[in-house]
Order: sequence, then structure tokens, then C-alpha cells
Amino acid sequence: MAAVSLRKVEKTYPNGFKAVHGVDLDVRDGEFMVFVGPSGCAKSTLLRMVAGLESISGGELNIGGRVVNDLPPKGRGIAMVFQNYALYPHMTVYDNLAFGLKLAKTPKAELDQRVRHAAKLLEMEHLLTRYPKQLSGGQAQRVAVGRAIVKKPEVFLFDEPLSNLDAKLRAAMRVRLTELHRSLRDAGQPATTIYVTHDQTEAMTMGERICVLKAGVIQQVDTPTALYDRPANAFVASFIGSPEMNIVNAELKDGAVALGGVSLPLPAGRFKAVANGPVQFGLRPEHIALQPKPGSVAVQATLKFCENMGAEVFTYFDVGGVAFSARIPAEEGLALSTLPRGSALSLHCQMNHAHLFATGDDGMSYLA
Repeated sequence: MAAVSLRKVEKTYPNGFKAVHGVDLDVRDGEFMVFVGPSGCAKSTLLRMVAGLESISGGELNIGGRVVNDLPPKGRGIAMVFQNYALYPHMTVYDNLAFGLKLAKTPKAELDQRVRHAAKLLEMEHLLTRYPKQLSGGQAQRVAVGRAIVKKPEVFLFDEPLSNLDAKLRAAMRVRLTELHRSLRDAGQPATTIYVTHDQTEAMTMGERICVLKAGVIQQVDTPTALYDRPANAFVASFIGSPEMNIVNAELKDGAVALGGVSLPLPAGRFKAVANGPVQFGLRPEHIALQPKPGSVAVQATLKFCENMGAEVFTYFDVGGVAFSARIPAEEGLALSTLPRGSALSLHCQMNHAHLFATGDDGMSYLA
């Protein structure tokens, strides 16, 4: 068993700065957990605390049923892949993979078997005789992952391992790493994985569950679908999704939200009992359409500009001076690209997908 449990874990630096605030989290045995959040949210700090590279100021860290607060990294049953792959330039790929096993005095036959098994899993058997300078960025990344695999760790830790790759290769490696995790689990060798990224696309496509962090505090832990459909607060709602959710200040009055001189009626029964007054109104860009949809409300808008993304057109407009964005399918949206800035148009807000949040930076969700 290699579950990872954090109980009231804190990190305070000597200068008094508190980076991690009483984190409680359970990462299940064999789970792929992603830590995501903006720069400075302490996601890498938290990962390094799990790895033993940062001391724990308070609380308890448990890996595989053992309290490991005071154990060195080599005693924790973990393997870590960094943003900088740190391959030994004077060693071949084979020797880079084998280096840690040699230090551990692994028998030669077992060492060779582990190295070749990892190379096969990562489809890099043909690279074993090459040196790092002869590798592409994606190949070097695979070697770094292979070096972790040969250790047969209980827990894999990834600290933004794809951030140095170009967009196309990054997408391919997302698939490769996700498939690797699942293939190890299917083969009866489940490896608990904690993956740190600032890229919410990586988080949504790779994580079985996602831990969203802000300023060293957990905002929500849930599946990608649940985070997207039922964000716990306005911060999570705005961070997850591209383009981000439209969140604007509004006034709730008798079952409708008023913003920019427009009143948008809310569907009955979608929200908890919320008193009239100021709220934050949220609606994702894909829930604003050019044509009427079930449960939609028409609004008059002013076009600001468009971004043609190929399959979609990201459209930016305002309603009574309040800024919104919409994702319009290309077959409908291309005509918008030809309209001059300031053109009037009618849009349809699907209010059955609306969200309400309490006012404030991290206003909690009122979704029932």
C-alpha cells in the first residue's frame, strides 16, 4: 500500500513566512493526483515536503502507513522527476537509467532487466546507447521518467516535468505519462502519483483527482468533471476552464440577477436559498450561444473582438458595459469575425448552467 496522507501539514520559513497552511489531504493508493494552482500557491513546496526535500514545520506526513516526517528522501519509497531532467551528460541513456541501481548495489542481471523493462515501457529501447546531447527534449524527458521507474518506487512525484517542451510534444507526453500510469496499475504494479503543474489543461486531462491550491491553502479536491461543473468557490471556477468562466458582480433580486442594466431570471430550484443582495454571477463561455438553447435568455450585446481558434471562435463582448466571453462553433462564429468592432448582436445565456458565488475574492458557491 502506498497511500499518501497529510494531516495539518504546515511550512513556515525562518523569516516567518508561512507558505503552507494546515493542509489535510489523502492521496489514494495507486491514484494519479494533480496539484494545480497559480505561481506561488505552494504546490511545488508541498510536493518537496512529500519528497523530503523540504522540512515540515508542523503536522504529519504518512506514506504507505509510515510517518515519514523525519525520514530522508531515500527512505520514503519515492522517485521524483524534476522540470530540469538533470541527466549525466557523460553517460549513455542506459547508464543514466542504471546509475541509481548501481549505487544501491543491485545485482547485474536484475539491473539489466529493470533498465530494459523501463526502456520498453517508454518505447526508447533504440536510445539506450545514445548520450543526452543526442536526445530531443521529449526523449530526455522519457529518460528522466525511466530513471524513476527503474527504482520501483511506491510513489512517483512529478514537478512540472513537461514545462520545457513545445505545445505539440507536451500534449503527446501527457498521453504517454497517463497511459504509463494506467499500464503499471493494470500490470499489478500500481504506483501512487502526485503531479504538479500550473497548466490547468494538464491537470484536467491527466488527473484522476485534482487538488486546487491558492496561497498554500487547498480550495477544492475532486475529479476533473466535478471541479468543472461544481466549483466550490469563485477562485476554482475562474482557474479551471479556458477561456475562464465569466464571473461578474451582480445583484440578486427575486429570482433574477441584475447586471449592466439587464435582468437574467434564474431557473427555479438550481440554487440554495440565497438572500437578495450582491452576488457574483458565473457562466462559462460555452454556455453563451448565438442561437436560442433550452433554458436560455436573450441579451443584447456589443462586439469587442474575436479570436479564430479553428474549430471555435472565442468572442469577446459586453452587456451594458460588463465584459463577457463566449465560445462559438466555427460554422456560426466565422461570420462574427467579419463584423466591425462595436457591432450590436443578440446572444443567448443558458441560465440552467449559471453559477452564483458569494461576494469576495474566493466567494463560496451557492449551487445546490
